[in-house]
Amino acid sequence: MFELSFIWAGIIAFAVLVYVILDGFDLGVGILFPFARSERDRATMMNSIAPIWDGNETWLVLGGGGLFAVFPLAYAIVMPALYMPIILMLLALIFRGVAFEYRWRGERWKHIWDHAFFGGSIVAAFTQGIALGALVQGIEVEGRAYSGAWWDWLTMFSLLTGAAVVVGYALLGACWLNMKTIGDLQVQMRGYAKPLAAATLGFIGLASLLTPFQDVEYFHRWFDMPGVLFSVIVPAALLACAWALFTGLRDAKDVQPFLAALGLFVLCFVGIGISFYPNIVPPNLTIAEAAAPDSSLWFALVGTVVLVPLILIYTAYAYWVFRGKVDPDEGYH
Repeated sequence: MFELSFIWAGIIAFAVLVYVILDGFDLGVGILFPFARSERDRATMMNSIAPIWDGNETWLVLGGGGLFAVFPLAYAIVMPALYMPIILMLLALIFRGVAFEYRWRGERWKHIWDHAFFGGSIVAAFTQGIALGALVQGIEVEGRAYSGAWWDWLTMFSLLTGAAVVVGYALLGACWLNMKTIGDLQVQMRGYAKPLAAATLGFIGLASLLTPFQDVEYFHRWFDMPGVLFSVIVPAALLACAWALFTGLRDAKDVQPFLAALGLFVLCFVGIGISFYPNIVPPNLTIAEAAAPDSSLWFALVGTVVLVPLILIYTAYAYWVFRGKVDPDEGYH
């Protein structure tokens, strides 16, 4: 049967995925920022993402706003459950954005804004991972409201996923800088990408082993038919991406490692989707139960059908205009 709520779940999932893979690499650049060997390298790192970083965050607004508009029950449950990591993430993104603008305005406070850029990037990445881990663990719901405790989001599993996202974003950032820069900085970031790739794969493996034991439903979904097929297909695809990543780095390729690293994130996102479906808030709030009335879904869909292609077009145009290597001698204005 046709379900409009599932179309909206797909739209929001798409927006979140695009946010993760786009804002992930520019947060990764911020995480790697303190390891730059000179002011010239730091300026080059920031200039590599200066034209597109704020546009990347459009997708976060679309995902969060879409959740509020079309799945209000899910929004009302998730927000109190994850209030602290979400607020910390938003504050970190604000500090990071302010640092982007102010570090160029004078030498006196530049080191303060450099720390804000790094701190905002790592806190935003870490809290996103914590929120993901807390969601995977499941959120306690009684009636139509969150019934858990204030600190339920803080567990060893959520700390693990928080660290995994930080390392994964750093990998994306290193691969982005390998693609966008030249000379010593490119060589340095290519060198960082190799251990970061190994660490990211280790975190993926550990989280994948632990996830089926977070809830019995996950276990059945992955190890009963037909889900057991995904237990073969997804790891095989991950291995293919890992091979492309390491061979691209070995052969000093520019684009291949970045695309392969993005592939790892896409496959992890697919794995999370397989674990969750048909729930929007694990373990037992389904997409259909959380959705707004069909009249509201249709009304919002009309605008979204126009808005999403426009965002995709201007995002693609921005990346096309600023394609190629970054000139280390150019400044950010």
